[in-house]
Amino acid sequence: MVARGISQRGPWGPVYGPLDLDIVAGGVTVLVCPPGSGRTALLMTLAGRMKTRTGTLTVFGRDTARSIFAVAALTGIDELDEVAESVTVADVLTEQLRWDAPWYRRVQQAGQADLERVCGPVFGSVPLPALGDYVEELSELDRRLLRVSLADLRRPPLLVVGDLDRVPSNAHRTLLLSRLVELGRDQTVVTVSVNGVPDDSGVRAQLAVDLKGGR
Repeated sequence: MVARGISQRGPWGPVYGPLDLDIVAGGVTVLVCPPGSGRTALLMTLAGRMKTRTGTLTVFGRDTARSIFAVAALTGIDELDEVAESVTVADVLTEQLRWDAPWYRRVQQAGQADLERVCGPVFGSVPLPALGDYVEELSELDRRLLRVSLADLRRPPLLVVGDLDRVPSNAHRTLLLSRLVELGRDQTVVTVSVNGVPDDSGVRAQLAVDLKGGR
């Protein structure tokens, strides 16, 4: 991933940039930067959900938002993928399976095999939630892993994950990061944190990003 001079601007002025960014394929890269609309817009840009106002962005040789969108999954952005708390795990899983299926294919209510197929690779050794569990009853860790599972259903080359810091428990945050590191064996994972992560966490790189411009 190579960004040169990318920036975004909103109705009230600059949102982020211009900034340069280089992310090597594979593993987990943590962008260290403050929360806010600028960080959200940057993640959306890197995942092909938003066009840059200036500059160029190339992801796996693709240089348009539409083409980047096709090889990227994005999760952890409440405006885009927040899961309703008053529904069950089976409900949200069924909805995602139906959304991803061809229009002519009828998708039944998700069962245990679907849960294990979709969520198993992301949860790993973390126990899977029950199909009948309501989302509001899940821990913050389980909710985050569930959202990653739903977004990463097709396992695209790039997985962009918002805000590690939203998981308040240090132990759970460590588990979440370890699961992203595992996914990084087969994908390029980009995530964000205000203060960064421990040096021994297994991530490939941590990059300090000045959202006001620069690197």
